[in-house]
Amino acid sequence: MAFNAAECFAADYQAARAMFQGAVAEADGSLDSVTHPERGPDGGELATDIAWFGPRDAEKVLVTLSGTHGVEGFCGSGAQVHWLRRAEHRRLPAGVAVMLVHAVNPYGFAWLRRVTEDNVDLNRNWIDFAGPLPANPAYDRLHDIFCPAEWGAEVQAHTAAELLRFAAEHGPAALQAAMSGGQFSHPDGVFFGGAGPTWSRRTQTEIYRAHLSKAAKVGIIDFHTGLGPWGFGEQIVVARPETADFARARSWYGSAITSPSAGTSTSADITGDGLSAAPQILSNAQVTGMALEVGTRPIADVTLALRADAWLHAHGDPTSPQAAPIKRQIRDAFYGDADDWKGMVAGQSMLVCRQAVAALAAG
Repeated sequence: MAFNAAECFAADYQAARAMFQGAVAEADGSLDSVTHPERGPDGGELATDIAWFGPRDAEKVLVTLSGTHGVEGFCGSGAQVHWLRRAEHRRLPAGVAVMLVHAVNPYGFAWLRRVTEDNVDLNRNWIDFAGPLPANPAYDRLHDIFCPAEWGAEVQAHTAAELLRFAAEHGPAALQAAMSGGQFSHPDGVFFGGAGPTWSRRTQTEIYRAHLSKAAKVGIIDFHTGLGPWGFGEQIVVARPETADFARARSWYGSAITSPSAGTSTSADITGDGLSAAPQILSNAQVTGMALEVGTRPIADVTLALRADAWLHAHGDPTSPQAAPIKRQIRDAFYGDADDWKGMVAGQSMLVCRQAVAALAAG
């Protein structure tokens, strides 16, 4: 059936969920849901939905994740619906299954936030909270600049100048690491790792344990947006370059994969991400993880949108008329709502999914 790839992308969370569920039903896949305790801004139900294709006892499983970072879910949801509407489930080799996890962080998706209901960046939350929390002294120094109590043109100009001054003194990479590397000392701040495992982390853990306990080889593709050129999908591997895990990912996807720890990625080297945690949860399996990071706007625009949204939820009213322009700003920062961008996501996501399935079948 011919269709426009752009039609696989929805305008909001509820539409994305309905489109995903409909596509799963049309493909005769099995569907499970885990309901979130909170509600969306429209009062609607929030949930993480899990679709399965292939044998339940498959030893080789590809997992795709959308909405790890809430508002970034537009991209991953569209990629998942496109995969379904292109009937890729009918191409699966014998012994290979696919699990699509839609809206890992449904609260952030629905409320147009990158974080969870408790202002936690889910990809900084996967740490051992029984031990010492990671320190980020540079963030502590800059917190009041990143997240001022007031928000307006004058404040934005002043704080932007302060951040530029820090970058001039310490380098742009140091500023990026200070802001996005993860911090555990300011619950109202940006890139906060939390005080304990979030609902989304606990739910994702249970999904893995319930559905992947029989798998021996697992590939994970986690869809993200916000870094890099418009529509370009960077293939980020968090395993260190000298490891067998990195070498295996390179054999799956090619030499274009990047490494935050080696400084070849647009992403800072972070603490507490879900791809790094997956091998510990799935100790029964060999795990090959990759984040497809699709570029949207210039990094200055993305950063400003994140800071504005943090201010709105810490000091403003996210249900007020004042919230509308900030919500448009953050939606635009993480969702390229244009046909060319959507087409680029569809094509690149299809390629990496096919590469992963082929590698699983061959391994």
